[in-house]
Amino acid sequence: MRRVSLLFLVVLAAALVSAACPGNPPPAPPSPNADSIAAAERARQEAAQRAQDEADRLRREEEERVRRERDAAAERARSTEELRNVIASVINFDYDRADIRSGDARSLDYKVGILLANPSVRLRISGHCDERGSDEYNLALGNRRANSSKQYLVSHGIDAGRIETVSFGEERPMEQGHDETSWAKNRRAEFEIIAGGDALVRP
Repeated sequence: MRRVSLLFLVVLAAALVSAACPGNPPPAPPSPNADSIAAAERARQEAAQRAQDEADRLRREEEERVRRERDAAAERARSTEELRNVIASVINFDYDRADIRSGDARSLDYKVGILLANPSVRLRISGHCDERGSDEYNLALGNRRANSSKQYLVSHGIDAGRIETVSFGEERPMEQGHDETSWAKNRRAEFEIIAGGDALVRP
C-alpha cells in the first residue's frame, strides 16, 4: 500500500511539473546580419530619393505650366491692345466733305478684318468737324462723316447693328489751333469699342 502511494505521488508530481512547464518555446528569429541591415537602408534611401525626384519633376512641370500660361496671357493682352489701337485709329476728311479718302479706306479695311474675327465687338463712331461753319451745320456734317464710316464697314460685311453713330460737330477738337494743320486733324471720325473688346483675336 505504501508502495502504491509512493508511486501515486511520483506520478502526480510529474503531472504537476508537466502542467507548469509549457511546451518548448518557438525558436527566436535569427538576428539580422550587417549586410541585410545595409541593404534595407539602401532600399529605404532609394525609395525616398525616387519620391523626392518625382516631387521635383511634378513641381518643375507645374512651374513650367504656370509660366506658359502667364506668357500666353501677356501675349494675348499685348495682341488685344494692338488690335484695340487699330480699331481706335481715327480717319480724317477733306474740308466740308464726308466721303472716305483712299488712305483712310485702308485703315477701315484693317478694322473690318478685326471686326469680322471678333463678332462680339460693338463700336461707336463719332463724327467731328473743324471750327468753321455754324454749330448746326457742323453737327450735320459730323453725322454724315460718322455714317459714311459706318456704311463703309457695313458694305464690307459688318452687321449694322454692331455700330452706333454720334456727331459732336466742332465741340471736341483734337487740336486747339486755328490753322489748316489743326483743322485737318479735327475733321475726323473716331472709333470707340463699347462692348466685346476685352480679348481680341487676330484676323
